[in-house]
This record gives sequence, C-alpha cells and structure tokens, in this order.
Amino acid sequence: MPKLVHAADLHLDSPLVGLERYEGAPVGELRRATRGALDRLVELCVNEGAELLLIAGDLFDGNWRDYSTGLFLCERMARLREAGVRVVWLRGNHDAASRLRKHLRLPENVRELSHARPESVCFEDLNLVVHGQGFPEQAVLEDLTRRYPAAVSGAVNVGLLHTALEGRPGHDPYAPCTLSALVDRGYDYWALGHVHAHEIVHRAPFVVYPGNLQGRQVRESGPKGAVVVTFDSAKVTGVEHRALDVVRWAKVRVEVGDAGTLDDVGDAVQRALVRESALASERLLAARVELVGPSALHAALRADPERVTQTVRAAALDVDAGPVWIERAVVATRAERLDFGDGVSAAGPLGELAREITALKADPSTLATFLAELPALAELFRKYRPAAGSEPVAEPGALLEDARELLLARLAELESG
Repeated sequence: MPKLVHAADLHLDSPLVGLERYEGAPVGELRRATRGALDRLVELCVNEGAELLLIAGDLFDGNWRDYSTGLFLCERMARLREAGVRVVWLRGNHDAASRLRKHLRLPENVRELSHARPESVCFEDLNLVVHGQGFPEQAVLEDLTRRYPAAVSGAVNVGLLHTALEGRPGHDPYAPCTLSALVDRGYDYWALGHVHAHEIVHRAPFVVYPGNLQGRQVRESGPKGAVVVTFDSAKVTGVEHRALDVVRWAKVRVEVGDAGTLDDVGDAVQRALVRESALASERLLAARVELVGPSALHAALRADPERVTQTVRAAALDVDAGPVWIERAVVATRAERLDFGDGVSAAGPLGELAREITALKADPSTLATFLAELPALAELFRKYRPAAGSEPVAEPGALLEDARELLLARLAELESG
C-alpha cells in the first residue's frame, strides 16, 4: 500500500538564540539538532518506501546565515531522489517568499508550490493530487483555502496548508480558516503546519498537524517528528506519528514531600531523570526539573537556589540511560500546612501577621503600594521573575499566599520552641 510522509516546521538551522546564558549548555549539539532530525526524516522516507514527502511550511527558520543551509538541504533531497521519493513543499511564515533572500536550486524531485496562488500537483501513478499555496509574506491574515481548487473526482486529494486554523494558543493566527471549511472542501487529507504539537484535529477526512520535527525549547517538550500516511487509490487508510527528534526536551516534575534532606531531593531527582531518559531512548534529554509539592524543606530550598541547582545537576550525572542536560531547576514547592488554622484568631505575633496578610490580600491597591515602598520585599518579588522566554511572572496575590504559608509556618515553629 502506498505511503507518504507528512512533516512541517523543520526550522532548519534555527539559531536558538540565548543558549549561551545557560551554564554548561551543549550549544553545538542543540543547534545541530534540526539537521539531525532532517537526516532522520530522510531515513524514515527511505526505510518506509514512501512515495512522497510533504512539508507544510517553515522548512527554514528564516533567511540563511550562509549557503551551507541550502547546500545541506540539497544533499538530503538528492538522497531522496536516489530512493525515488518525490517532495512537495510550501512556504510558511518563517520562510515566506519575502523573508528568504538566498536561494539554491533543489533537485528535480522537489516541487515548491506557488506562493502567488493555489496550485495543484497531480501524481498520476499514485492517483493522488496535492493542492496548496505558500506564504508570500510573513503575516498572511487571509483564508488561503477559499481559493483552493475543487477536489479531483476519483483521486485521493491532499490539501497542504500552513495555518493556525481558528486559533491555537501560542501561535500567531496566520492563514486563519475554519475546520468546517476544510472538511467541506472534499479533500481526503489535510496536511497542516505551523502548530508545533502533533494533533489529529479531525478524522474522515483527516486533518492533521505533525508538530515540529525537532523541539527547540522546553515549551516544545515530548516526542517530535512526522506522520506516515498510508493510502490506496481511493482513500487514506492510516495515520501514524513517528518520533524523529535528536534532542528530547522535557519538563520533569519531582515530588519532594517525603524528602528530609537535600540529599533526599537529589535522590528523587535522579530517579525521575532515569525514567525520563529511558523514554527519550538514548537521545540527549534537555530537562527542566521542577520540585513540587508541600515540603518541610520549602524554606531551605527557596533560600539557596544555587545549591538546589547544583544538587539537580549532580543528580543528572548519575543517569546512565542516556545523556542529560539540565536546562533549569525550579523550586515550586510550598510550605507544609501546619495545624494552626488561618492564624487570624491567634494571639501574639502569629495572629497579628495573619491579620495583616489577610487585609493586604483584600486590598490590591495597598498591596501594590506596600511592594513598591519596601525595597527588600520588591527585591524578593523580582527574584520570582524567570529567565526570558519562560513562564510569566507570578501574580502578587499568589506570591502573597506563598509568603503567608512560609511566614506563618516559621512563626509557628518558633512559638512551639
């Protein structure tokens, strides 16, 4: 039964700006990962005996720094030509016609769809037609599918499209269109790109995002790759995602509620990393470790983040299932709740502090003034600001609740002797 491979968002030679700020980052290996993933894509096409490779936009990350990017692609496409694999691709927002100024002629087995208007490519030997249009500009805000050709009767019809559909969190709303419009077009398979998570949006007909080929940051965690599509002369018969990433990004949550010492924390981290590294199947694991849960060590962990980071990195050295790099260690624990209620009715400093915090929580304007006027507390707030490109800053109310739990717990410990 014939097969095609559907890929998207290769972002070949993405520069991965900002890696240098991470201590010990394997910069070279991370930056070579997009090339390694393309090599695996080529191997997949050859080993599966695929007839066709479809690339739904963002083959490149932007204009090439030099011609080595284009030459690398030409060599891999020539390998596909030797194996009898044809390639159809179109441009997305990152490699729109207006953005790419360098160019090399690709082998004759590669066909780029027009960015000026939708066009169709018929593969008569497969009884299959590919319809699509690339991006002329980076910000395409019109529904390109309105002009896509009608389905060819009696053939398998595939729509190739770079789109956010009706919107996807974290992705610009380029080439917006509705799912119902795609379904009504009468095609058998929609090969989408732009969204970096694999998703089968619809079946009968299939509307599929393969996700990006290689994760480039921790927000792109988990297996990344392409989709193998089987079809006969009349319909699509199967869709299967294959992991092709060279570096596996992961958020590793570690419960440390049972840890009594920092060494115990290290042991828990090591066990979690062993499990995650095994799932990565000998790939380099780029991990953000998050320590979570109520913990008696909460205050100590927050007080010495550098020691926590080095404890986590030391734990990673004991993982022998595969190479591990710690992108960041995050302390997201909370103080254990002691049995003193909310503390508001208590006498002495415990009750006084609890009442002050409760009043602050109910008065956002006073809280804002309080944060601005107390330099020490403002500095504490700034420490919650993560590195650029990661999670947003916690809300003042959330920080206040965290401070309440920590301070009330510490005062209760002092009062109990």
